Amino acid sequence: MENAENIALDSFLPDKEAIASSFGKAANTYDKHAAFQRDVGQRLLEKLPSDLTNKRVLDLGCGTGYFSELLQQRGADVVCADISPAMLDKARERCGDKRMSYVLADAENLPFDDLSFDYVFSSLALQWCADLSFPLSEIRRVLNVTGKGCFSTLVDGSLSELRESWSKIDTYQHVNDFITFNQVKVALAQSRCHNHHLNLTSITVWYDSAFSVMRDLKGIGANHVSGRSHGLTSRHTLLQVEREYQAFKNDHGLLPASYQVCFGVIQL
Repeated sequence: MENAENIALDSFLPDKEAIASSFGKAANTYDKHAAFQRDVGQRLLEKLPSDLTNKRVLDLGCGTGYFSELLQQRGADVVCADISPAMLDKARERCGDKRMSYVLADAENLPFDDLSFDYVFSSLALQWCADLSFPLSEIRRVLNVTGKGCFSTLVDGSLSELRESWSKIDTYQHVNDFITFNQVKVALAQSRCHNHHLNLTSITVWYDSAFSVMRDLKGIGANHVSGRSHGLTSRHTLLQVEREYQAFKNDHGLLPASYQVCFGVIQL
């Protein structure tokens, strides 16, 4: 990819290659289906100063660069990092090259020097890491002594309605497992991020159908599930899921997709 530092994906675990592929395929549809992701990112962005002039900021798991652009507008010199080359291409299309750089990178093994960023911003990316303590250690490592890292990640209880509906249909795993809030605390301790603040927030997105929930998940590339059946899902099966999901319908006929979001701030 032009002007991007490329880290060989050979060093990634096979599952990471699958995740990168899933998000890469969704690069062209991501923004259309990412209302929830924008909501979470906006809440996280509030934890950073409104003026970031001359500050070096890492957008870790930048996706299509939506928040990279907002960081750029605050005056920051932004490094966009993502595991997907296609996402980085979209970020460059959005943000250009003024005070921007683009790096293909694994959050668990960042290709940056120690103490090299004033801020790290990472919204809804770290749940794709096998062990949260690794990216948290890396965030701590690359922050300078006065730096701050802000992250959001999904925790246990997210997409419970979809998980329960699928459980009535078959025994395959169709929804990713997420770590508990307490496991986030353990990961912070393991990564020696002792000066931190955590907040757990419940967010519900309302849909007109279970199809719409699954369409959004596929549209952002979040439909990769470790250990799932790789066979095609029939329309008959999807209709069964739709029927089971109706049990969660509210008085207005809308269906919830519930998320448990952990917001974290790390300071050295």
